[in-house]
Order: sequence, then structure tokens, then C-alpha cells
Amino acid sequence: MNLRGVAVPENEIRIQYSGFIIFAAQLLSVVTGLIFTLLLTRNLSQADFGVWSNIFTVLGYFTIASGLLPFWTVRFAARKMEGTVKTGFLATLVIALAGMAIYIPFIFPYAEAAKTHEAVYLSVYLLAALEILSLYLVALLESSLRAVKPQAIGYGLLLEEVTKVTIALFLLLAFGFSQMLLIAMVSIISGAAIQVLFYIKLLSPYLKEAVHWNYLRQWLKGSTVNIYNAVGSQLLSLTYILLFFSPVGKAATGNLQAAVTFANIIGYASFLSYAVYPRLLANTCSEEEVALSFKTTLMAAFPLAAVTLSMPTSLLTILNVHYNEAWPILLLSTFDALIVLVSSFYNGCVLGVERLDAEGNVPLRELVRSKIFKVFTMPYIQAAIALPTAYYVLSQFTSGSSPVQAATYVVAIIIGVHASTFAWLYFTMRKSIKLTVDWRSVGKYVFAAALAAVVLFVLPKTTTLALTFGKVVAGLATYSAVLLAIDAEARKLPPLMLREIKMALRGLGKK
Repeated sequence: MNLRGVAVPENEIRIQYSGFIIFAAQLLSVVTGLIFTLLLTRNLSQADFGVWSNIFTVLGYFTIASGLLPFWTVRFAARKMEGTVKTGFLATLVIALAGMAIYIPFIFPYAEAAKTHEAVYLSVYLLAALEILSLYLVALLESSLRAVKPQAIGYGLLLEEVTKVTIALFLLLAFGFSQMLLIAMVSIISGAAIQVLFYIKLLSPYLKEAVHWNYLRQWLKGSTVNIYNAVGSQLLSLTYILLFFSPVGKAATGNLQAAVTFANIIGYASFLSYAVYPRLLANTCSEEEVALSFKTTLMAAFPLAAVTLSMPTSLLTILNVHYNEAWPILLLSTFDALIVLVSSFYNGCVLGVERLDAEGNVPLRELVRSKIFKVFTMPYIQAAIALPTAYYVLSQFTSGSSPVQAATYVVAIIIGVHASTFAWLYFTMRKSIKLTVDWRSVGKYVFAAALAAVVLFVLPKTTTLALTFGKVVAGLATYSAVLLAIDAEARKLPPLMLREIKMALRGLGKK
């Protein structure tokens, strides 16, 4: 299906503005997120940090249905179907409470098997049940906002991050560091609760609309393939469970979590294209806008990758000096993050041009033959490759190895499956959806990022937070200066974003 360009009314979603706001919020959240992570890594052992990471891996199996209704609500809401948000919210609340009811009795035997049944661990595992509720509600509310006001998600993120860090610092002053895991979980849940309330306030007009249970019938029918996708995704995450249960599992998982703390920042660039999907669903996004959004996403991703590739030990050292040995994990995780970034953009385009539910019905037979089903099959292919490979490698080659080696093996396997399945998707779908790539501009981004990486690599290694932050700023400034010098289109971006912000402020003033 070809992408059709349609004139966008003034009140429609603006792709560049929305993406810029969310991306800026994500970058600002790096500061609060780093503060929170430092509180953990500086006050927890590698094993305890590994347990912390494992808690959220386990939660993934009890939030497996969190994407079922959001997938359909954003599609229905983007097409202006009344009652979508309220129907999705009430149904999601019921599903979330059911997930909590299943999680709580499960966690006792699991903690026993994982040897994390001590009271200090078990209390955190149990408190995490509330995180299940927040994950479900945030997913639903953000999908609704994505369809009507995507930039508000950036504001919600900042609010959640600031609240989380503020509460953590307050509790640490009151109770000290002896209950670090428990304090961290309370802080995360509190931040998410404020975020949910903020989103509910923004969506209050839509939550006053009538409930349409006929939507829910269609969503549940269509969610058979969503469940299919969610199960596949959780099968792939079993790779990390295998790592956790290996002889060096807790420390290996802690090292892996430390590395992905920085690699995940590269994925923030995807939010520059966050508004493309609802615009594709509404059939108001041209091929030129999609190509421009992809190019802008890469423009932001490459300098972030240059930072992690050129100064991995400096970044890891600021978490805790014993994480600097995890630099190979960070290098590999950077390449994986870039692959996932490109794959996610393409997946969004594939899902956005699928029109089978455009009239409010979800025909199951057509759904199984659709592009959606092909995208949802990818996790099974990934799991079929990753799980047996990881089991073999962890059982045969990690005896006596270090935690870093074990985690490095797992990340290398994940890179292989992500790259191979994206190649499969692209070659099977390239005739049905066209994604134009401006290779000349991409080459300029790579060149500017490479120069920035050389500058960062040559500069002395840093071990303090202030010096490391200054070095990162120097690298990003180098990238920006080189790119502005060699790319005329990049020089148009700052005034364009300034104009978008002025238009938004002008609109707020009128309201």
C-alpha cells in the first residue's frame, strides 16, 4: 500500500514538533535517570543489581498483555472513533488487576528457585506487583495520547522522572541506604502513579465519552495475534533468564544492566519519529515526511552511538568502578540498539499502512494474512534462534568464565537474531512499503559521528561524573559543528524547530 500525502489541518499532529518535544524530554530524563541509576550502582553489589534487573524481567511475563489493547486503541483513536480511550482504560484496569492477582502467589516459589527468597529481596518482588498496574495503565494512556497529543508523553516522562528521583532522595535521607532496593521500588511506583494521574487529567475529555463495548469485542478478537506476538517477545527474553540462572548469573546480569543503561539512550532517537505512526494510521502522512523523519532519527542516533563506542569505560566507571570491565557489553549493545532503532522504525511504517481495521472491524482471517501478523511473527523467529544458541553457549563455554564474558555471549547472540530477522522482514515487505533513504545525508551523519568519536577517544579517560559529562558534551558539540558545516539541510533544522516551538507557544497563548 502506497503512502498518500494529504494536507494536514492545523489541529493535526505535527510530526517534527511532537518528536522534538519527546526526544528533548528523553534527553533531559537522562540526567534524572542517571542520578537514580547512580544511587543503585553506588550502593548495591553487582549481585544485588542483578536481582534488581531480574525483577523487571520477571514482571515482563505478567505484563505480557499490556500491549494488547494499546495496540488497538492508538489505531482507533487516531481514526477519531469516539469512546476508544474510556473503553480501553476500563478494560485495561481489569486486566492489570488480574495480572497482579496471578503474580503475587507465583513470586514465592520463584524466589525460592532463584535463591532470592531472603526477606530483603522478597519484599521488593512483592511490592513490584504495583508496578504491574502502573505498566498496564501507562501503556494504555500513552497509546491514547500518541493518537491525539503525542508531545504530552514527553511532559509525562519528565514528571515521572523528577518525582521518582525526588522521592528516592527523600526516603534515603529518612531511612538510609540499608533498604536501597525497597526505596528504589517505592520511588519507581510513586513516579509512575503521578505520571498516570497526569495522563488521566490530559485525557479527561475522552474519559467522559460513552463506553463502546463493541470496540472491546473487536480488540479481543484481534488481540489473538497480539497475544501471539507478546508470547513470542517473552520467549526471547528467556535468554536473559538463562543468563541469570547461569553460574555467574547475578553478576553477569548486573553488568549487562549497567551497559544497557547507556546503550538504551540511543533508542531515544526513535521518539523523533513517534508521531509518524498515528499520522500513517490517519492516512495524512506523505512519503516525503516519512523519509524526513527517518533521516532525522538517524541524525540524532549516530552521535549518541559515537559517545558509547568511544568512551565506554568512562561511562561505566561513573556508575561504579567495578563496572568498567563491562565495556565489551556496552560496545555490542550499542550496535544492537542501532539495529533495533532501524527495525522499529520500519515496523512502525509497516503497521501504520495496514488498513484492515480502518472501519472499526478486525476481521481475524484477514488479520492472519496481514502485514501485522508478519511483524508479530518476528519474535518467534528470534526466540527459535536465540534460546537454543544461548543455552548451548552458556552451558558449554561459561564454566569458569567471568560474568562479563557470559553477558557478552548473550548480547552477541541477540545482535545476530535482531539483524537477521530485520533483514527477513525488509526483504519480504520491501515491495509493499517504500522507505526512501537519503544515503548522501546518512553518509554525512556517519562522517560527523566518526570525527566526534575520534575526538572523544583521543581525549583523556575520565572517572568522575562532571568530567565525563563535559567530555560527552564536547563530543556532541563536535558532531553538531561538523554536521552544520557540511550539511545544508542540518542548518535548516534549528530555525525550523524554533518556529515549531513558537507556533506551539502561540497556540497555548490563544487557549
